Amino acid sequence: MENNRDAPVNEGEKYDVFINSVGGKGDGIAKIKGFVLFVPNTKEGDYVQVLVKKVLKNAGFAEVVKKLVAPAGKPQRQRKRFETISQDELSSMPADEPDSQYDDTEDFGEDLEED
Repeated sequence: MENNRDAPVNEGEKYDVFINSVGGKGDGIAKIKGFVLFVPNTKEGDYVQVLVKKVLKNAGFAEVVKKLVAPAGKPQRQRKRFETISQDELSSMPADEPDSQYDDTEDFGEDLEED
């Protein structure tokens, strides 16, 4: 077993983790004390027990030992989702029109009396 002093995990240790997101290569991503673990064969929202297989300086790799049921008192954090639109959709959107209710002026506040 190798111990990496910068990592809060060690090879051979087991952890119960939430898969927070999925990386570019399709592996699930979990974090332990801010340290990233890549977990193959998982998807976002999974709650699993993992076995740490390899620890590098900035990230580690783990495999699923078993699927778990999320604890009742600890709901998973929901990530904000943003909608993506295509360039064509963006181009077809009307340009923002200034709100005619308010005028843009250079003399902002000049009409207020000084004390």
